[in-house]
Amino acid sequence: MGLDINIVVFDGFEPLDVFGPFEVFVNTDDARVRLFSLDGPGVKVGEGGVRVEAVGPEEIDPKGVLLIPGGSGTRTLIGNDRWIRQLASLAAQSPQVMTVCTGSALLAAAGVLDGRRATSNDLAFDWVVGTGKRVDWIKDARWVVDGKFRTSSGISAGIDMALAFVEDTCGPDAADKASTQMEYIRNRDYGYDPFA
Repeated sequence: MGLDINIVVFDGFEPLDVFGPFEVFVNTDDARVRLFSLDGPGVKVGEGGVRVEAVGPEEIDPKGVLLIPGGSGTRTLIGNDRWIRQLASLAAQSPQVMTVCTGSALLAAAGVLDGRRATSNDLAFDWVVGTGKRVDWIKDARWVVDGKFRTSSGISAGIDMALAFVEDTCGPDAADKASTQMEYIRNRDYGYDPFA
């Protein structure tokens, strides 16, 4: 089964939010991962000055899996109505949507998570809750699954969420293979967040 994974990047993204799940997916057979920017192709600068080359939204399959990272850039994007509308449109088309850290704040601001269970980074939890008053926020969770939406808490939790997604869609052997390739010890308990 092929997976088409679209990871949106923006200035101020958190690198591990992107590259943790990225590593999971590139170690999954028949998965294709694209980094894209809703503002069009070009370089995006993440936390710590890491730079990535992103394609434009026209170069991704909008029916692919969508992953939204967090980072300081989310605080600026919350107020960018055009960007939030574009994200909401992509989320509506995608069969599976994942967020890491404060990426859930962007979906909450778009109204996409209204009436759903979700989580986010524990250190920014109060701020994130303020972006979506109609979301059922779960603080004590490593990641939360509600329908096609998967949200994870702080930075490294995105790796566990991505591995759980691979297990659910491609089988346990695929997830075990990816975690072995990464030499990563999985946290398989979505409800256990030692940082909450």
